[in-house]
Amino acid sequence: MTKSGDRFEKTYSQGFASLTEIWVDKKTGVNYLCHATGHAGGMTPLLNRDGTPVVTPVSREE
Repeated sequence: MTKSGDRFEKTYSQGFASLTEIWVDKKTGVNYLCHATGHAGGMTPLLNRDGTPVVTPVSREE
């Protein structure tokens, strides 16, 4: 799905005409929610209930 040198990795995808995806920054572990419909779209950090960003543990080997 992603090349080894890519910084972001797609971990979730739903939809076609209206697309929702979750991407993880492999350096920081921060998760981002992306949504696109037609020619419009946006990206924002995915937040926990308390307002802090969702962070996936990342390996420091890269």
